[in-house]
Amino acid sequence: MLRMRNLSKIYRTHMIETHALRGFEIHVEQGEFVTVTGPSGSGKTSFLNIAGLLEEFTDGEYILDGVNVKGMDDNARSRLRNEKLGFIFQGFNLIPDLSLFDNVDVPLRYRGFNRAERRERIEESLAKVGLAARMQHYPAELSGGQQQRVAIARALAGSPKLLLADEPTGNLDTQMARGVMELLEDINAQGTTILMVTHDPELAGRTRRNVHIIDGQVSDLVQHSPSLARAPHPATA
Repeated sequence: MLRMRNLSKIYRTHMIETHALRGFEIHVEQGEFVTVTGPSGSGKTSFLNIAGLLEEFTDGEYILDGVNVKGMDDNARSRLRNEKLGFIFQGFNLIPDLSLFDNVDVPLRYRGFNRAERRERIEESLAKVGLAARMQHYPAELSGGQQQRVAIARALAGSPKLLLADEPTGNLDTQMARGVMELLEDINAQGTTILMVTHDPELAGRTRRNVHIIDGQVSDLVQHSPSLARAPHPATA
């Protein structure tokens, strides 16, 4: 799904060069749920922006779902981003004077889907996050956890193959954060690949794989045992 080889990112001014990423190597398979951790300034944000085709890299190779993105112009990158990727941020980024339905609808309009298909995608995605009955409510009428669920629904409505999440539980209390994490685990179980940046060791420990970044390089790949992931729901009689 995603492969970076010997990738570098250098920010240059007339006085200084800053190496955000150097010799960066990572391979994420289709269907994985990978958490990304590391101290502030380690290169996590640069990595996520490059993975999301929001920034260009300086050198190396980046293959996204079989497509080599190096040298693509802005239009081609935008098309690929719209086709393959979904984004969830720490801030919910909902439009306060639009209903939940219309918030999810906004990116679909840019994609050019017709009205009937947009409605089907919106209703399906809001149902997946447990908010089908509240689609005509407004963001201010929801809790923080519910607002993040709307943001997840907005990302899912475009049927992304790779979901990029940047501290999606950072603004939530512990109980809400666990609820959002359980939702992401369910989405992953249905086949969507997820890359999530987090500072929360509990959440990182719930995924089977944790990539640790320090000084712009991958320092280790932690493979967790299945027992650290969320236990399956007990069978009902």
